[in-house]
Amino acid sequence: MKPDTTQPLTLAQTWWLLTTGLAAFVPLVPQVPIWLAALTAAVFVWRAALAWWRQPLPNRWILVLVTLAGTAGVFLQYRTLFGQRAGVALLLIFLALKQLEARTPRDGIAIVFLAYFLTLTQFFEDQSIPIAATMLATLVVATAALAALTDARTSPLPLLRRAGVMLLQAVPFMLILFVLFPRVNGPLWGLPTDAYSGLTGLSDSMTPGSINNLIQSDAIAFRVKFDGDVPPRNQMYWRGPVLTQLDERTWRPGKMIRVSALPYTPDTSSPAYRYTVTLEPHNKPWLFALELPTHLPPDSFTTTDFQLYAKKPVRERRRYEMESRIRSRHDPETLNQLASALNLPQQLNARTHSLGQSFATPGSSDRQRLQQAIDFMRKQQLIYTLQPPLMSANVADEFLFDHKRGFCEHFSASFVILMRAASVPARVVTGYQGGELNPVDNTWVIRQSDAHAWAEVWIEQQGWVRVDPTATSAPARIEQNLAAAVPAGDPLPFLSGAGLDWLREMRFRWWAVNNAWNQWILGYDPKLQRELLEKIGMQSPDWRQMTAWLAGLCGTALLILTAAMLWRRPPTDPALRQWQRFCRRLARHGLARHNWEGPDDYAQRLAAALPAKAPEISRIADLYAGLRYGRLDPVALEALRRHVAAFKP
Repeated sequence: MKPDTTQPLTLAQTWWLLTTGLAAFVPLVPQVPIWLAALTAAVFVWRAALAWWRQPLPNRWILVLVTLAGTAGVFLQYRTLFGQRAGVALLLIFLALKQLEARTPRDGIAIVFLAYFLTLTQFFEDQSIPIAATMLATLVVATAALAALTDARTSPLPLLRRAGVMLLQAVPFMLILFVLFPRVNGPLWGLPTDAYSGLTGLSDSMTPGSINNLIQSDAIAFRVKFDGDVPPRNQMYWRGPVLTQLDERTWRPGKMIRVSALPYTPDTSSPAYRYTVTLEPHNKPWLFALELPTHLPPDSFTTTDFQLYAKKPVRERRRYEMESRIRSRHDPETLNQLASALNLPQQLNARTHSLGQSFATPGSSDRQRLQQAIDFMRKQQLIYTLQPPLMSANVADEFLFDHKRGFCEHFSASFVILMRAASVPARVVTGYQGGELNPVDNTWVIRQSDAHAWAEVWIEQQGWVRVDPTATSAPARIEQNLAAAVPAGDPLPFLSGAGLDWLREMRFRWWAVNNAWNQWILGYDPKLQRELLEKIGMQSPDWRQMTAWLAGLCGTALLILTAAMLWRRPPTDPALRQWQRFCRRLARHGLARHNWEGPDDYAQRLAAALPAKAPEISRIADLYAGLRYGRLDPVALEALRRHVAAFKP
């Protein structure tokens, strides 16, 4: 019989709806303001109290007032009622208030469907594996609640088991649709007007302390998978923003000059390294690659200072294949560009100016001046530390001559100032250095704690040359890692500390699982889909081929699932099978058995309709009742089979 959705909700159904609402609400708490989370929680508590004490639901005018107040609060919070976050906030209010007006299973179905939709919104802010697991748990609870609305007498565990089985049966179709359904370019989850405010990474400026703050983070900046040879760790410089202009203490980019081709010629005699970068969103336009790439990634361009830019900010995980060569021949720089790499504020860092000018003796070459600066920094016995002392605007003077303690930004900035004072064009380059190899999936993981700054100087007949002044004083930072370079007692990112090998091993395994999730689930874009379909034999896949495969595979999966269910179906009672045969024969003559009729009631109705057949009908009903509700007698079963076969209405 079809369930009646107009009957009042039972207490068990009410608790199921409350559980479903809470399962959809709790994961969204971090995404909404505190007042909204408190309001929604209060409504859930209110409904639970009414159910516990068996009190009637509140009047509708109270719900109208609460709805208006909640809507006004959302508008004041977001200055709109539309958009991703405002929409989620409104739906949470409606989900909670619907609990206070749900009186029938039909109202409960609306709550379950609203919970289904809100479950999807968890992906708006986070698409990680834990969030997917939370969504799956919410889906099971909501499906069990939907089953409870049609069968209020079943206990919770069978309902949850039924919901789990239903979802498992849907998995083959989900996989087929995931692989074959046409993918879209761009993020499926999230709207540009609402997202990206919390993303962190390198900035387009550098002030003493900026990289030091970033380096305390264990967050992943990007992953790299090498195809073949891997460069030595001391050659892993992942180039990012280039800073040319110095404004007192702050370094900023110079004028960006976009070029259509690489402003250098890769040296084909140097080793080539091929790799794939999976870049995490950072809401900035720059891309990262080993110095120096031999080609540009798709939808990108480069500048005269060798920086890679995406055509729009990186607001979704991005994967691109690259090739780099360590050595390249640079195109000549214009005089204006070289002049901008010599500018210095004259009123600051007087001692560094004087020292640099002493290197610029008549007849000395740029390379000789460079070597003098490197030798000077070695002799100073500078200390690499994450806790540098506070310095004034004369950062270079205080670092080189007074405190002699600093971080990579102090080393690079002071060195560039020293070279410019020696009339050698120089600039600061920021990015990442090194990385950590994950032995589980052989992927290099570059974290925010690998952020680094180094220098480039212009040498006649050679071009821009990378010089890392940090390596002169703390070579362990470049050749090993951050923890090996800093003095004992300096604060490190949590997982960089000693004595945590077991935790790092767990982290490696988690990184590998996360990387597979990012590559094959979140990163399953049109390009990857085409490559996969071509591997499984679909040449030049288009929408016609994909539709045909989709229909064929879904049909096959449905047949297999149906066959499995029929195979596992318990065998029909032989007496019941004969009785059903008897009933079907009479149904064809307009005498179908009602669902509520037992064998005796049905036999009496048939005898009244077919008086001539009354003895035969009574005999069949008696035989069936005795077999069905008594002992299974083979002789009686055979008699029932013969009577049913011989019966003709």
